Amino acid sequence: MTREITHEATGPKIVDEGDIEEKGNIAICMCGLSGDYPFCDGSHQATADEDDGRLYKYEGDDDENTRHEIAEMVFTDSE
Repeated sequence: MTREITHEATGPKIVDEGDIEEKGNIAICMCGLSGDYPFCDGSHQATADEDDGRLYKYEGDDDENTRHEIAEMVFTDSE
């Protein structure tokens, strides 16, 4: 399973000891869907029934159908 995640950040997220102390035990998001990125917020549960070999795009602004199957990923040169 492959998914397209779009990030709008233009720089790194600095994590310091205050972030860790506030959260206690932490998990780092590996799926790219967390609303509390880089920390895991459980959003990965939406990926549990993804099929191998399919491509998905997740859209946070679509409450009824946040996951869409896509035919292919097209990469463009942004320069």
